[in-house]
Amino acid sequence: MMTPDLTDAVAGAVLAHPSVARLDGGPLGTVATHLPGRRVTGVRTTGEGVEIAVVLTLDRPLAEVGQELRALVRDLAGPVPVDVTVTDVVVAA
Repeated sequence: MMTPDLTDAVAGAVLAHPSVARLDGGPLGTVATHLPGRRVTGVRTTGEGVEIAVVLTLDRPLAEVGQELRALVRDLAGPVPVDVTVTDVVVAA
């Protein structure tokens, strides 16, 4: 289970990636971590790992960006499975 600080660190690192337009809650808004007094949309922990849901820009191959995001999360959370869901894409500005 991730701590609030780690959840925020994962969200910040993912958002800082140049190909990430934004975090997203997924089709039903279930990709989120509920913390005291707030919700971090787009980052969810399970007993088996971490799930992130993102909207990406179309500036690079999606599979390549997905691998980079997995590595980013593992750098922070340790050697856990990381599921990356691309919920939408936008044209790079």
